[in-house]
Amino acid sequence: MPDVRPVLTSVDELLAGAEDRVTLDGPGKSGAILERVTIGGAPYVVKHLDRDADWSLRIEGAADVPGGPPVELWRRGVLDALPDCFNQPIVAVAHDHDRPQRSALLMHDVGRWLVPADDTVVPLDQHERFLDHMAALHARFWDAGPDLAVVPPADRYLELSPRMAAAEAALGSDHLVPRLVAQGWPLLERVAPRAAAVVVPLVHEPGPLVDALATTPQTFVHGNWKLDNLGTDDGERTVLLDWELPGIGAPVSDLAWYLAINCRRLPTPKEEAIAAYRAALERHGVATEPWWDRQLALCLLGALVQFGWEKALGGYDDELAWWEERVVAAAPLLGHDGVRG
Repeated sequence: MPDVRPVLTSVDELLAGAEDRVTLDGPGKSGAILERVTIGGAPYVVKHLDRDADWSLRIEGAADVPGGPPVELWRRGVLDALPDCFNQPIVAVAHDHDRPQRSALLMHDVGRWLVPADDTVVPLDQHERFLDHMAALHARFWDAGPDLAVVPPADRYLELSPRMAAAEAALGSDHLVPRLVAQGWPLLERVAPRAAAVVVPLVHEPGPLVDALATTPQTFVHGNWKLDNLGTDDGERTVLLDWELPGIGAPVSDLAWYLAINCRRLPTPKEEAIAAYRAALERHGVATEPWWDRQLALCLLGALVQFGWEKALGGYDDELAWWEERVVAAAPLLGHDGVRG
C-alpha cells in the first residue's frame, strides 16, 4: 500500500539537534538500546532497532520487513488508526539507508506512566482497563484486511522456539532469553509430558495450529501484551509499546499471551480475565458466538507453544498444571474444520 507517514532515511537526521543523550537501563531483554534525549527543549525517548544487536528483530517474519515491523506500521499509518483509548507515543521514525540493519523510533517520554518493572500485582482497575482496551483494539480492526499483514501468525508462534534459540547460538549470541528458551523446551518434556506431546511438535511446525485458528475470526493483533510494554496515562488511556510482532491473527491470541506472560502479577484468576475480555468485545460490538469456545481453546494451547519453555523452568506447579489441562483439552481441535464467525 502507498506510504502514509514519512520515514526518514537516516537515524542521524532523526536525531539532529538532540541534546542531553543518556542511555537508559530498562526491563527490555531483546538487546534494543533506549536513549532519553532532549529536542527543542522537550524530552523524548529513542528506541534504536538494530538487527545486529536485537535478537527479536532477527526472527522470521520480522526480519523480512524493511526497517522492522514498527517502522512498517508507521509507514502505513496503522498507528494513526488506533482507538482513542490508546496513547501512541511515536512521533517520528527513521530507517537508515546507508546501514539498513538500523532503524530508530522517536517517542514522547511516557516512562512516568508505565507499569513498574517489578513483581507487584497490577491494580484491578488497571488490569480491567487493559482488557477493555485490548478488546477495543481488536474490535476496531475486526476482519482485518491485507494492509494489516506484517508478521505472519506462524512466525509469532516461532519467536520463542528451539529454532530461534539454535539460530542465536550459531551466531554466538549471549542474550538471556534465547539461552533460557534452549534450556526450557527439553525440560518441558520431562516435567509436563502430556502438554509436551501436544505443543512440542507445534513449536517446530505450527502449521496445524495456525490453520485451525484461521477458521475463526481474525483481526489486527499487537503480539506482546506484557506488562513491561503497558502503562496508563493521566487520561486513563493505555500506553502500548514494542510493536515488534504485529499483524493479522486471532484476537484471543493477544489475551492468551497476556495471561501467560503476566501470570504472577494478575489480580484475578485467569477465568475472570477471560470473561472480562469477552464481555468487553461484546460491549465494543463484536458478537462472540459461535466461534468463541473454539478460538479460546486453540489460543490457550498456542500460548503454551510460545511459553512452554518458560513454564517448565518453574517446575510442575499450579500454573503449569492449569495450562497443561487446557492444552490437552484443545488438542482434538487441531486439524478439524471450524466455524468462522
